[in-house]
Amino acid sequence: MTDLDLLHFEQLKKEVQAQYLKEYTPSYDDISKWKGIDIIYFQEDLRKKAKGNISEKSFYTYFKNSPVTKLPRIDMLNLLSIYTGYDSWYEFKKQHLFAGELLQQDQELSDEEMEDLEKTLESLSNFSKTKNKPEKTAETAQENIDLQKSTTENQIVNQNKKLKIQSDSEAIKPKKNFLKKNAWAFATSILILITGILGFKDEIFLKEYKYCFTDADRGTSVINTLEIKVIKENESPILYRIKPGDCFKYSTKDKVLKMEIRAPFYEYLEVNRTLENAPGEEMIELKPDDYKMAVNYFSVKDANGNPEQLKQKRKQLENLISNNATIYQVYDNTTYGIETLDKQKYITLVTTPTTSLKNLSVIEMKKENGKIISIKFKIASTDEKNK
Repeated sequence: MTDLDLLHFEQLKKEVQAQYLKEYTPSYDDISKWKGIDIIYFQEDLRKKAKGNISEKSFYTYFKNSPVTKLPRIDMLNLLSIYTGYDSWYEFKKQHLFAGELLQQDQELSDEEMEDLEKTLESLSNFSKTKNKPEKTAETAQENIDLQKSTTENQIVNQNKKLKIQSDSEAIKPKKNFLKKNAWAFATSILILITGILGFKDEIFLKEYKYCFTDADRGTSVINTLEIKVIKENESPILYRIKPGDCFKYSTKDKVLKMEIRAPFYEYLEVNRTLENAPGEEMIELKPDDYKMAVNYFSVKDANGNPEQLKQKRKQLENLISNNATIYQVYDNTTYGIETLDKQKYITLVTTPTTSLKNLSVIEMKKENGKIISIKFKIASTDEKNK
């Protein structure tokens, strides 16, 4: 990678911006200021025209910072070049040569790729030399049996055998002396055993309880990630997050268990259990909040671009969401961790037919006086969905 490559990439970013501005009107003309819905619309246009996609993380890495210090991968460079009307990254550079710049076909490979290629060729060369090298014949020295010819009949073995006879009194030591000498060892062993029991007494007396969750109306597994807060007297609450379909396992030696259970589309539930005679496994029903489920349904519902369905979708969301609702979009990057949207901007986002809506998931939703007053959601990137 050369400094000229980085300059070419800055040129490419400007052409990408110009290409998008031909048909769309984002919040800002400057591509480095795009965020949220602007990025989603750009990703959609990129998929339509170049048949490819870049993740939200890559957009923030390469378009939010100018100038960049690191060049993207060649596949991303080719994708952006195709989007701006060129056959490839090489073709783009060829059409934007600087004064005195000599462009060769080899420059499509990065320094790292060239280094890997050289190592591969070197290893193949060494392998070929090793394979063609004549094998050395192992020379085995033959033993001259005549020089060292001997038999057990010709050898005289002088062996002094000394037998030591011990009396029965010397061979068997009195048990009394053995116990006396090893009393400290027995005492130490008993002390270690007692210490171990005292140190691990909590683990020894722990009992595990298993709680599974089901939708009270549908009889199916809960569709949300659950937040379970275990309340213990004179202690701070402990928060657990349980994935949809998973059960909650909790080990304790306490006699009582108190839990607070929350999920975006279900009503709040407080559970109190006396554990003295409680079963080891239990199924807990959660009552769905149909109002919140309706908002989620109309947010992710695919209208297939049908104008009538989109109009109905907007009307439903207008009725369900409060005019003063606070709506947050969460991002997975350090630059923009969260963005605030108003009601109309949220409705516009979820009623615009884009493939990104398939990745929309609600993190939290709050209701008051029959209206949704708070929504926190996230649109996962393509890379994240494939994990």
